[in-house]
Amino acid sequence: MSVVVVTDSSACLPAELRDQWAVRTVPLHILLDGADLRDGLDDVPEDIYARERVTTAGAGPEELAAAYRNALADSAGAGVVAVHISSALSGTFGTAQQAAIQFGPGVRVIDSRSAAMGTGFAALAAARAAAAGADLAGVAAAADAAVQRGHAYMVVQRLDNLRRSGRIGSAAAWLGTALSLKPLLAVEDGKLVLTQRIRTVGKAVTAMIDRVCDVVGDRSAALAVHHVANPQGAHDLADALAQRLPACEPAVITGLCPTLALHVGAGAVAVCVDVDPVRD
Repeated sequence: MSVVVVTDSSACLPAELRDQWAVRTVPLHILLDGADLRDGLDDVPEDIYARERVTTAGAGPEELAAAYRNALADSAGAGVVAVHISSALSGTFGTAQQAAIQFGPGVRVIDSRSAAMGTGFAALAAARAAAAGADLAGVAAAADAAVQRGHAYMVVQRLDNLRRSGRIGSAAAWLGTALSLKPLLAVEDGKLVLTQRIRTVGKAVTAMIDRVCDVVGDRSAALAVHHVANPQGAHDLADALAQRLPACEPAVITGLCPTLALHVGAGAVAVCVDVDPVRD
């Protein structure tokens, strides 16, 4: 048997990729009006990002332990590599580390230092290594390598959700005053940070495309475009990337999962990049 890869719902892995590479997913949680909704399993209101009395929670220790236990059994002792959302954005990674202790060295927990397909690309890299026959150390190394070469950027249209989320770090003071500006955000060292202040959404998206093109250069890369209630914006962004980066395969386009969407609000678009390791 081969190593089994586990991630969480923040990875935003499309079902076809998740199934193709046998990646298992543990749900994060949305707490709405007294209900605990499991991201990816339970019905979540489409306008969850517009609700004010809603919070999110990471995966719990019992569900993580259960996922690892089942995966370890199915691996027939080959082991489990669990790739989770950045420890700077969610408590899930810390909980995962504690849950994994009971399984000893058979379960390796990786901090993706990212979110959405930034996490998903690392999980896919691990799953591909497992499918190729790599042992536990090799699968964990593949995930770690993907973490190191990953990049993620985002443009939001409204600042309310970011302000409420508390996940914007040092940019919080700026977000409180510059209501007319649109931030270009990036995930750096696992944190969501402000990289540029721009007057319009269109110019912010153009600046994001420029950033992506700079990190990819003339290499190939896997690309993912995410959005919150903005499919046209996502498709336009993917088309622009295809024109600027002809060496890359077309971007995967997905909506942000609810646990991420409610932190960034409607209209947001994002790009996650996994630069080709062969040419990196």
